[in-house]
Amino acid sequence: MTTTTEVPALGVPASPPLPADLDAILRRLRLPHIRRHAPEVIATAKAQRWDPAEVLRALLAEEASGRDRASLATRRAAAGFPTGKTFDAWDESVSSIPAPTQQALRTMEWVHRKENLVVCGPSGTGKTFLLEALGQQAVEQGLKVSWFTLEDLGVLLRSHRADDTVTKAIAKILRADLIVVDDIGLLPVATDAAEGLYRLVDAAYEKRAIAISSNLHPAGFDELMPKTIATATVDRLLHHAHVCQTSGDSVRLSQALAGQGVKPLA
Repeated sequence: MTTTTEVPALGVPASPPLPADLDAILRRLRLPHIRRHAPEVIATAKAQRWDPAEVLRALLAEEASGRDRASLATRRAAAGFPTGKTFDAWDESVSSIPAPTQQALRTMEWVHRKENLVVCGPSGTGKTFLLEALGQQAVEQGLKVSWFTLEDLGVLLRSHRADDTVTKAIAKILRADLIVVDDIGLLPVATDAAEGLYRLVDAAYEKRAIAISSNLHPAGFDELMPKTIATATVDRLLHHAHVCQTSGDSVRLSQALAGQGVKPLA
């Protein structure tokens, strides 16, 4: 008869809890990740006779890593992404945007230079997917992102106009490094939404990066909103902008017709 011996994970002995006074100090200093990992690190250090500097290094590394994860989660939640899509699910070959252009956009250098991005083309050609994946990548690189639809900007303008705080509301949006406005041209544009877009573009001009997706090239925005607002908005938007035009059939429709839009029921 053969017997097996269970090997403890990582070879680490059982970790006794921290002394109450040390736990209290770590709580007071707001070092939650050190407090969480200290028992295991201390037990390992004793078993392997670590140098004191190694113990300190391991504990600080756990705190730094934990804070980075928490900060990433906070930035991602604050961005307000619509679906959570990233480049992990992106098929570069399906997009009509040249691969070198896609790769250049993914570096985020244009965001650091406070340049804009306009992705325009027919529905279903990957505009929103690309912008969300770029936004997610920006967040992963430590940048702050804010996601809006044109309708969101109209609501914001109306809600802050009553107490004359529109300027403050726009300034708050500009705390983000990259501001995304999705799906312009899909629906008729209300006057409040058009004014909200203008105010945002004007305030962000040469100060923050803006990325928009639209069914229309910005040159046609005067078909959606008053000509004077459209002209002023497009003038500022395109001055420092990369314009990427998508083309082809709807990827969503193609997948649906091929039976790839759902999982089989049985």
